[in-house]
Amino acid sequence: MSSIPLEEIRRAHERVADAVARTPLLRVDVDAPAEIWLKLECLQPIGSFKLRGALSAVRAASSAELAGGVVTASAGNMAQGVAWAAREAGVRARIVAPETAPRAKLDAVERLGGEVILVPHEVWWQTMVDRGHPDVDGLFVHPVEDDAVMAGNGTIGLELVEDLSAFDTVVVPWGGGGLTTGIASAVKALRPDVRVVTAEPETAAPLAASFAAGAPAEILFPRFPTGATRSASLPTRSRP
Repeated sequence: MSSIPLEEIRRAHERVADAVARTPLLRVDVDAPAEIWLKLECLQPIGSFKLRGALSAVRAASSAELAGGVVTASAGNMAQGVAWAAREAGVRARIVAPETAPRAKLDAVERLGGEVILVPHEVWWQTMVDRGHPDVDGLFVHPVEDDAVMAGNGTIGLELVEDLSAFDTVVVPWGGGGLTTGIASAVKALRPDVRVVTAEPETAAPLAASFAAGAPAEILFPRFPTGATRSASLPTRSRP
């Protein structure tokens, strides 16, 4: 991954501002050596920041690109974001999801008009790697490695800078890296001295392993079949 230009993030903000919530910042009342503020993305219409990136990508696409509908690979939140954006655009949404995906998430996707295609976990993962499924047509919206998606995620960083006069550190959850890359791109462009820190669970921490190795590294991932691994790609121009 590479950093997203600030101009692209600002354009994404213009694309999605009428539909996504400008989520509030809430100061946490705890005994701590610093002020702690939470950006409440749980208040988005689908309960997740994923709507920002999905809507940014779908609205950035041309009518010709959307003619065959949209496709993504997701176990839940991005699936809901893409289904929501596709419904608004009046096009079909098909979601390639792992068979182990929570039923509550899949039900939410279907309520939004998305068609769920359940596949084995390794097929779902390969769909993300290949950026598409051979049997599912449509514009593929990658849940992580898509510039328009990351630009949409970066709108969170724009709002942080606009709504909080001063802060020295931003802590961002790391899953695939698209959220951190988007937020870091915006924050670093506007406040270069701010530190961006990622947080990932010990049971799925390829980023920490990659930083320790100085290069993308593979780790054993408990939810994968025995012996399977998961790798992480580090940003090439900006390191969060």
